[in-house]
Amino acid sequence: MQTSPAATRQAPRPTRTDVDPTPPPQAPAAPQAPAPPHAPATPPAGRRFGLPTATALVMGNIIGGGIFMIPAAVAPYGTVSLLAFAVLTVGAITLALVFGRLARRDPRTGGPYVYAREAFGDFAGFLAAWSYWVTTWVSNAALAVAAVGYLDVLWPLGRSTGLTLACALAVQWLPALANLAGTRYVGAVQLVSTVLKFVALMVVSVAGLTAFDPANLGPFDATGEGWLGGTTAAAAILLFSYLGVESAAMSAGQVRDPERNVGRASVLGTAGAAVVYLLGTLAVFGTVAHERLIHSTAPFSDAVNTVFGGSWGGTAVAVAALVSMTGALNGWTLLSAQAPCAAAKDGLFPAVFTVERRGVPVVGVLVGVTLASLLTVLNFASGAKSAFDTLVLVTTFTATVPYLLSTAAQLRWLLRGDRTRVAPARLARDLVLALGAFGFSAWLAVGSGYAAICQGALFLLAGVLVHAVRTARTARRR
Repeated sequence: MQTSPAATRQAPRPTRTDVDPTPPPQAPAAPQAPAPPHAPATPPAGRRFGLPTATALVMGNIIGGGIFMIPAAVAPYGTVSLLAFAVLTVGAITLALVFGRLARRDPRTGGPYVYAREAFGDFAGFLAAWSYWVTTWVSNAALAVAAVGYLDVLWPLGRSTGLTLACALAVQWLPALANLAGTRYVGAVQLVSTVLKFVALMVVSVAGLTAFDPANLGPFDATGEGWLGGTTAAAAILLFSYLGVESAAMSAGQVRDPERNVGRASVLGTAGAAVVYLLGTLAVFGTVAHERLIHSTAPFSDAVNTVFGGSWGGTAVAVAALVSMTGALNGWTLLSAQAPCAAAKDGLFPAVFTVERRGVPVVGVLVGVTLASLLTVLNFASGAKSAFDTLVLVTTFTATVPYLLSTAAQLRWLLRGDRTRVAPARLARDLVLALGAFGFSAWLAVGSGYAAICQGALFLLAGVLVHAVRTARTARRR
């Protein structure tokens, strides 16, 4: 799931969390319109960013605050989680290649939102925007719960569920209040949090790998459900840390030569993030005993404490993790408001979301943080770690919806013969990639589990109701 939500980016991301927020899409007036009506003018060629910057955008967006809890979240499945990492990386790169093909066909800013609306109409565009919006505030709730785990390292909360829940809610509302004060405070927080995030991850990776002990790894299949079931379940949780693979496609309008660079940046950025994730997770797995790791609420702090002894190292990592997660929440709170605001300007969301104050969509901020708080309370009965796992899986389910719509759009365009900029010799390859990406997204959606699917489906059905009311009112005015 997260660095600065740059004001120049006008595209949303379907996803968490766990990554650097990118402003919401500006939908075209009609499926075949040449440019979105609310999007900014295309920047001059000299002001667009090239392949290195686009790659950094993808990598920075993917690596967010969620990584600080992921090793503990997947530890109950055993070292099969490392296999899930490999499978997920291959699937994410396949998805990145498909987004590159889609950007080559339609290099406008907007990503999955644009592809879904162009291929299937307004309802599909609304569904992509709605599921992305749900993903933003659900992932905010997950990040807040993860932050409380590291807060416990600095200020022991004991076993008081009420106090822990209060802290989780406070971590959500403080960034919301900061956003209501105006957008100028967001950038500085994001810059500091990004630097500390990478420093903490590199310290744990280097120190942990030098003190790696295979005896800490635990069993390969800790659940006894077989390697396939364990891999599927672990991959569904791990996707929370991979959201952002579509970042370059979302900002295609700002990328120099998007037909070539979007695909390359997506693959390179995803592969780079995968290396950072794998090294960090492997370091934690090899330094913290498996029996201890599955109950940890601050795995990176535990790993550093184990390597260096005492608590000073773990405390320093906890501070870095808290700052990183606060920065992520700061940006994602703004993004969770900007997404429905842009969709409302395009007539896809209720008009009340367009109300702004000091450049901030105040209604979106308040609605998003309120929904995230309610979801946190509902999922907190079984404890902070269980609540984090559940919220991550809900995010996985809702985030896969735009992925499924995008890959289905690519399949539709290929199969109907609309092969713009696709050479016949490459058709079979593109069909295989699209089918693989679609199957990969569907596999993750199923792997999120019945509880997450039920909650996510309820959120999507609520969106269908909102869409029905909106379209009925629009038709009545005509």
